[in-house]
Amino acid sequence: MMARMKRVIITGSSGAGKTTAAAALAARLGLPRAELDALHHGPGWVKRPEFEADVDRFTAGPVWVCEEQYHGVLGDLLWERADTLVWLDLPRTTVMRRVVVRSLLRVLTRRELWNGNRETWRDLADPQHPVRWAWANHARKRRSTVERLARHPHLTVVRLTSAGQARGWLRGASAPTGVVGRR
Repeated sequence: MMARMKRVIITGSSGAGKTTAAAALAARLGLPRAELDALHHGPGWVKRPEFEADVDRFTAGPVWVCEEQYHGVLGDLLWERADTLVWLDLPRTTVMRRVVVRSLLRVLTRRELWNGNRETWRDLADPQHPVRWAWANHARKRRSTVERLARHPHLTVVRLTSAGQARGWLRGASAPTGVVGRR
């Protein structure tokens, strides 16, 4: 199955490891990758006006990997263009531990994320902050993924339900037939 993956989206709740898995899979398969948060967030956390056009252009290509996000803006574009969906359907405890640790480290280290943006203590109170979003929407994300899968039967689905299972699966990924290096 891994040999057929050419256009891959990785879905899951905030903190599930979508960005990390997308980077690892893209490197392992030698496929180009777009980080949607980097395309979306302009300075001051404002949505970049080029976001939709950038995603459209990237996913029009024959091979790629990206994390599945921004459905409210992109609709089903990623789902329609992908051939494979990797679903990181991890337990809420795993997701929450990861998203809390990630956010605290970002605040404490003042690490720059995208276009000069950094997380602050004040950001943690925002209802859309990943920590709060992950807690409030974990079950809803699972339901919406199941519903969207029913609308996209063309997708090959890899559902991973633990961090160990995801690590093991990523270690076994191999390049698709006919794809050599990055494009």
